[in-house]
Amino acid sequence: MLLSSVSLLLWLCQTALAQYSSDDLMSFVTLPDVRAVKFNVHYENRELVSPGYWFVAPYLHIGPDPPSTLYEQYQIGPHIYDSEGRLVWTGSQQFENRNVFDFKVVNSLGPDPHLSMVLQNSWDRNIDTGYGMILTNDYHVQRKLPLRKDLGSFDIHEFNILDDGKTALVTVYLSHEISLEEFGLPKEKTWLESGGYAEIDLNTAEVVQWWDSYGHIPLPETVHYSPYSPVEGHPGWDYVHVNSVDKNEIGDYLISCRFTNTIYLISCMDGNIMWRLGGIYSDFVQDFTFSKQHDAKFVESNGTHHIISFLNNASDEEFNEENMSSSLFVELDTSVKPMTAKAIRRYNRPDHQLSRLRGNTQLLPNDNVFTCWSKEGYISEHAGDGELLMTANFTSPRYSSYRGYKFEFTGRPTAPPDMVASVYGTDETNMVTTFWVSWNGATDVAWWNFYARANEFHDPVFIGKTPRSDFETMYIARGYLDWVSAEAVDANGTILGKSEMHRSKSPDWKSVGYRGKSPIPVDPSTIYQENNGTEGDNAADKSAQKSPDAIDTQTQKTTQVLKHTYDAIRSISGIFSFVLLLCLFFGVMACYMVIRGWRVRLYQRPRTEDGYSDERAHLASPHED
Repeated sequence: MLLSSVSLLLWLCQTALAQYSSDDLMSFVTLPDVRAVKFNVHYENRELVSPGYWFVAPYLHIGPDPPSTLYEQYQIGPHIYDSEGRLVWTGSQQFENRNVFDFKVVNSLGPDPHLSMVLQNSWDRNIDTGYGMILTNDYHVQRKLPLRKDLGSFDIHEFNILDDGKTALVTVYLSHEISLEEFGLPKEKTWLESGGYAEIDLNTAEVVQWWDSYGHIPLPETVHYSPYSPVEGHPGWDYVHVNSVDKNEIGDYLISCRFTNTIYLISCMDGNIMWRLGGIYSDFVQDFTFSKQHDAKFVESNGTHHIISFLNNASDEEFNEENMSSSLFVELDTSVKPMTAKAIRRYNRPDHQLSRLRGNTQLLPNDNVFTCWSKEGYISEHAGDGELLMTANFTSPRYSSYRGYKFEFTGRPTAPPDMVASVYGTDETNMVTTFWVSWNGATDVAWWNFYARANEFHDPVFIGKTPRSDFETMYIARGYLDWVSAEAVDANGTILGKSEMHRSKSPDWKSVGYRGKSPIPVDPSTIYQENNGTEGDNAADKSAQKSPDAIDTQTQKTTQVLKHTYDAIRSISGIFSFVLLLCLFFGVMACYMVIRGWRVRLYQRPRTEDGYSDERAHLASPHED
């Protein structure tokens, strides 16, 4: 009994520590409220990987969470990462930690790239029912498009802006109360959740055309329900589960229905089904199988020949038809009888596992294939000939991304860079000012220049520069510098932006062991030679007694100390949780001993002649050692 209780408690401790661990999240001095998800990245062949950034939208729960009185750091929502898994932009704060889906780049809305995404409906649909969002490349919202109220909430599966830049396709879900006559049960009724699509105008949000599976896709096509399934109330049986929609140049619509294992072509003229690929009633002779698929898209299409791509999940939460998921590219010929379908490319999931839910496949401009396998943000890139080039996944297993994309992109935020500066030192000979600087969403920053002033009215003095090393870059300068700023520079030397001027933070000097009177800031012009920013990292100090090598060594040591201190502070929350659980453990043990009739006699120190214990006697003595 005791052994099992201890084992259970230890398991609970491990689970709790794993749940609240922050080692798998990024932390930033300049954005203290943001905790972006980390990536594990593995390259097989860097030379063949296409250029571009990763566009993902991590979420913890697929549904919207209600508001909480607890403090929550910004973790979910739209994020951009570079090819090394380093954060480039987080929109978590901008979109209030709400779930975002189908986050990608759109190049059909003008000369500059735009961003599009679905902002999921609020936890209370009376507040809002979600939107299709379009952002400019400075990350400002340009358009916020609702869905017509009678078509329900703005569905999370798709916000597909077409190449003409005038309309977008979205998926829709509607409910109907129906008879089960198609299942041979005419006297029974159930609610049915149908699936369809709508094409909306990007300027007015008006619905140009919409289509519903009810009345077009018969109930017996579903593989998710049968005559033996219990009837359901509103919203009802999700019998087709539409999860993507696309449109070819002719104007016909391609939709994917997960719960019929079928991809349909819908006529733009009358809404009739032109053909079915896969499922129980496939119109094609095909040399491949697929099931529970996602993200069916046109690659090429004319009147009689089509090439489409999609993610073959090959499984759902309960069953699997194949042993692993794959990305498929399929060629369809509708000019022959019977019509034919053949797989021309297949890219198996690199770890040979199944994506039971969600995901997408993207053909890149250089013919590579980028796939998001959804769970834990697992992504991969293959060369056109099938060679695996790269895999990556979130370090944290708590997060997933419904879809993931790769695009070349230029981000030009209008907000200034973020900068924090702090002063450290224990005497006048080792005073340093540490800078942390970042610019959320800027893609072109190659270097950071740093400046200081004697006061807010003096001209800035250049004190050094350093390459941009990550989302947040740290730089250490000699001396107590008070009025400071940073400047972002691209690879050509063009100044992209400047931070606001800040005063450096200083500690409680006595508590950090500073020797002497509290220090005062120095005039940077007295210790830094002003230059044009093209010389070394730190300007030469004519009066300095240390060589540049010694200064670099001291800077490295200081950096290491700061890093260790920072890591220690970050670990406090995990240690605190562990201590609480440990106290709980000893509490359980104490209760167990009391129940078993154990008695613990506390040790008491003998008293001295004057009545004090040893410790208090020492404190009460008038003599000091």
